[in-house]
Amino acid sequence: MKINEVAAMTGLSVRALHHYDKIRLLCPSRHENGYREYSGADLDRLQQILFFRECGFSLEKTGELLDCPSFELEQALELQKKCLLRERERINAMLKTLEKTIKAAKGELIMSQNEKFEGFDFSTNPYEEEARSLWGDEAVDESKARLGAMPAREQNAVGMEMDSLFRELSALRHEDPASKPAQDSIDKMYTYFNKSFCQYTLESFAGLGRMYVEDSRFTKNIDKYGEGLSAFLMAAMDIYAKNHS
Repeated sequence: MKINEVAAMTGLSVRALHHYDKIRLLCPSRHENGYREYSGADLDRLQQILFFRECGFSLEKTGELLDCPSFELEQALELQKKCLLRERERINAMLKTLEKTIKAAKGELIMSQNEKFEGFDFSTNPYEEEARSLWGDEAVDESKARLGAMPAREQNAVGMEMDSLFRELSALRHEDPASKPAQDSIDKMYTYFNKSFCQYTLESFAGLGRMYVEDSRFTKNIDKYGEGLSAFLMAAMDIYAKNHS
């Protein structure tokens, strides 16, 4: 398919497609007589680029994810679906706020200060951290490298300490995640992870907690220590990150 046809089909400008080629985000498979020709595989990649763009990912980050050897299409589609569903909920909330504001302007109702800002969300993209963890997160790479460089005896020691830590956390899983005992243990976890694996920011630490629930592989392994532990950790780690940010 020629570049003009791709532009007409997608709504992108020819200039944008030229830019994608220039930065090596989307390079047409074949050039015949100086013209760009897009294959089916190229169009599949373009669809992923546009989905990631709609989910708030930069072109640079999108390229890194798509070129990662561990990238999996089905995982990407599920991630994008979650992201867009969340965006739909946010837009619906903003529309509701707008309707209330219109009525308030007409004198038909009175809005509370909190109601005036329902639906507005200027936080960072919560799904970028999950994408990084799935496909080439630098923290994960650093963690693996550090663990792999350890002698076998030290690796075994880390495994035993992790086992002990998760058993301790499991004993608290029925507590309020915000309670002092729970938060003290999460602080111990955060300190240990930073010492043994890599430097987690508070944001990435909270993201790791979300992954414990959203990735069934993590949930299965963690909940071996006690049913519901992964959900408890997600909540407790998120509270910890907010309390220390």
